[in-house]
Parts: sequence; structure tokens; C-alpha cells
Amino acid sequence: MSQPTNHKQIITHINPKSPISESYRTLRTNIQFSAIDEDLRVLMVTSAGPGEGKSTTIANLATAYSQADKKVLLIDADLRKPTVHHTFKTTNRVGLTGLLTNQAAIEETIKSSGIPNLDIITSGPIPPNPSEILSSKRLVTLLEELKQRYDIILLDTPPAIAVTDAQILATKCDGVILVVDSGNVKREVAMKAKANLEHVQARILGVVLNNVDRNSREAYYYYYYGNKT
Repeated sequence: MSQPTNHKQIITHINPKSPISESYRTLRTNIQFSAIDEDLRVLMVTSAGPGEGKSTTIANLATAYSQADKKVLLIDADLRKPTVHHTFKTTNRVGLTGLLTNQAAIEETIKSSGIPNLDIITSGPIPPNPSEILSSKRLVTLLEELKQRYDIILLDTPPAIAVTDAQILATKCDGVILVVDSGNVKREVAMKAKANLEHVQARILGVVLNNVDRNSREAYYYYYYGNKT
């Protein structure tokens, strides 16, 4: 298989010295310091609705972690509208769905991203029952196996409003980042997404506000919730 060579959306890779790239590194640092006494190994990124930039955010965050000499795995757990294979210009013939249905082995599904220290697992073929597949005990076992190989595992998930997939996955992760398009998403929609995640006791580490005009220098603003009582 040829190595991916085009990473249009991953500015942290193509222009690591840019202000936007520095913002993603700041996001990485904020996450690391959000739980000093805990080891956050499995993180997921979701959004309130579609088109808010969650997949771009997670690809750049994964790259930022890899640049910190972490061994990183990015998993496309959006089994409804997957994008990781497009971002990294690779095949989606075998992926997460094959792993969760015992039709593929880990070695078959892990692909090089073309970026040092960063591997990916694409979604695989879109199944007719994404929520049921993601609810399987096999996913818990799989994540435990992958934690033996990687320092950080990042899951790209469907939006939190339309379907239950993000809530299901949140129960299997150490923390959640919620991406919100500040220019298009109404406050009540964002709050509904947050409430959906909190309903399953997800640990929301913070919110990435996309499309915030901060002198046109940064792609997003990161808001840290802190510890909730």
C-alpha cells in the first residue's frame, strides 16, 4: 500500500510553526494538565452537529501529540459518515467494523498515516447497525489491547445530537472534547449536545470553539470546564 502524501487539513503537519498549529499544541497541553493525577489514554472528539470541524480538529490534535514523541493511534469511530480515510488519502476497505465483527485482525487494520508516530484505523465499510456494533464488549477489549501499543488513542465520533453513538463511545473513553462551530450553532443546540454527554456521565474536558474571529490568526478557542462538582 502506498503511503499517504497529501494532508490538506493537517496544518500542524504542513506548517507546524503557524499560529494555528500552536493553538493545537495548546489544546494538547490543556488536555494533559486537565488531569495531572490521572492518565488520559483514550480520548474522543465529537460535535453538536455535522460540519463543525471535529474531524479536522482530531487530525491536528493527533498530529500535535505525535510531535510530542507520543505513539498515537487515531480511530475513525464515525461509522455513519467516516472521513479519516479521506483526510489521510488511504483505503477504507478494512477498518474498525471488521475488528468489531471479528472479520479482521488488528495487524490488518492499522495503517501508517505518513506522519511519524501516528497510525490510523479507518472506519471500514459502513454497517447497517452502527450503534449496536459500538455497544459491543469487543470494543472495550480492543481498546485495552491497543493501549498496550499506543500512548494516546483518539476516537473521531459522530455528532452528539443526531444519534446515540457518541454517548455510547463516551462511556468507553477517559475524556471528551466537544467541537462547536461558534458561527453557525445555536447555544441551545450546543448545550443539548453537552447534556446528552453528561447524561451518560461522560467526562467533558472542554470545548473547542471553531470559527472564532480572534484577529484571524487562530482556528479555534479552547474553553476548559475544569472540575465540576
